Amino acid sequence: MYKSKRIIIVDDEQIMLSTLKMLLELEGFNNLALFTNPQDALSDIETNTPDLILSDFIMPEMNGIEFLSKAKKLCPDTSMILLTGYADKENAIKAINEVGIYKYIEKPWDNEDLLISIRNGLERSRLISALNDKIAELSAAKEQLEKYSQSLEEIVMQKTADLVESNIKLSAIINYCADGIMIVSPEAKIIQANPAFENLTGLDKHLLENKSLKELIFSDENKLKKIINDKKEVLLRDAAIKNCINDKKIPVEISFAPILSDGKGEDEINYVGVVRNVSLQKEMDRLRDDFIATLTHDLRTPLLAAIQTLQFFLDGSLGDVTERQTTLLDTMKKSNEDMLGLVNALLEVYKYESGKLNLCKTTFSLKSFLEDCIAQVQALADKKQILLSIRYEDCENAEICADRNELRRVVLNLCGNALNHTQQNGEIEVSAINKDGSLILNVKDNGTGIPPEDLKKLFKRFSQGTSQKRSAGTGLGLYLSRQIVEAHNGKIWAESKVSKGSVFSVLIPDSLNITAKL
Repeated sequence: MYKSKRIIIVDDEQIMLSTLKMLLELEGFNNLALFTNPQDALSDIETNTPDLILSDFIMPEMNGIEFLSKAKKLCPDTSMILLTGYADKENAIKAINEVGIYKYIEKPWDNEDLLISIRNGLERSRLISALNDKIAELSAAKEQLEKYSQSLEEIVMQKTADLVESNIKLSAIINYCADGIMIVSPEAKIIQANPAFENLTGLDKHLLENKSLKELIFSDENKLKKIINDKKEVLLRDAAIKNCINDKKIPVEISFAPILSDGKGEDEINYVGVVRNVSLQKEMDRLRDDFIATLTHDLRTPLLAAIQTLQFFLDGSLGDVTERQTTLLDTMKKSNEDMLGLVNALLEVYKYESGKLNLCKTTFSLKSFLEDCIAQVQALADKKQILLSIRYEDCENAEICADRNELRRVVLNLCGNALNHTQQNGEIEVSAINKDGSLILNVKDNGTGIPPEDLKKLFKRFSQGTSQKRSAGTGLGLYLSRQIVEAHNGKIWAESKVSKGSVFSVLIPDSLNITAKL
């Protein structure tokens, strides 16, 4: 611990210096400075503060007491030991009292006693230095504390004024906010509400207090329970609030979030709900969808007429055409067919979103249905030399209850996408799995795959391909498939790895009759 501490030894006799140096180096001390002249030692102390000074008493130019007195002024915290060859108690006492040396040792000395004195002296220097540091820290802290004490009252007054101002601003924001704001207790009862929420419900704040959310908000009951149970942020999109004056249901979106407060237990957390009236938005969406539906419906007739007319030219019903004219006419026909496909897809999406399309469920053979779907895409698979197969797990002879035409649209879309994104000589497997009476349908390929960041966007409207590769389709196929599956109370999802392939899965719950035989 002390081996690297700096020790200065001053003695006019070189042999004494050599003796002390050898003794200390044998004990492992490696930072020694030896001087025969006290003045040289003082010059060194001015630039390099030592941890211990060991000085002889009798020296020709300056005795030990004079030297240590001057050294004390340069390094007051350093421990000092005086070596004397005379048993002069008076000089020793004078040195201790006037100079403040740590200890004096008579010559000849005992090496073990000398080493103990040196170690103790170094420890003393360390403790004094540490004590001075603590005193300095305490002094600085005391000074800082005094400054804080002097300005504490001003700070409190300023903070109080800021708090009052913030409260006024916050109250103004809440009271004049166009969105309704309410505070809800852990028991799902309204504690406080702003004027906008009062206007939505037709009730003043006194009537709203302790009102249950279930009495005012119409939404998924499970989501309402989730607000209290999960203690997390919850967004209710398809919700409505009852206006107690005209008894109408106003469509709203409500964002709930817990209010975290120190000193409260988890069961005492309140919640803030921000209610936005989306009546105008809903009406605009309805008008937009009605416009799209009308437009696309009116486009179908001229598109069909154009396709039929072009077909008359191509099959020679209207006279012979040249090879070049045939190529151009065929291109025009395909373009019109693509546009008709987009129009039909838009119409189907509109029907599902508006709730105007009712499923026509029937019971039919699952195996026959899948084989029929595969037969429709087999030609495209053969063209790309792709192996297309079907696998059944405990459902080969089962019957399924679903809308056959709509479910066929889903299977054909998933198989078509798999064929488009699978290289030549690839493989696609369609598997049907019975899961406790529910059908899980997987379409697995070993194609290009989909980046993770694009998976969550696949089933949104107009989502085309991935960020790496765009599709030439309408971007409505997977979105429409999701609408069809969800109309069957099912789920659709995808898993994928880039360059290794994808698996698109569909779950149709409680749809299989596993006892049926073909």
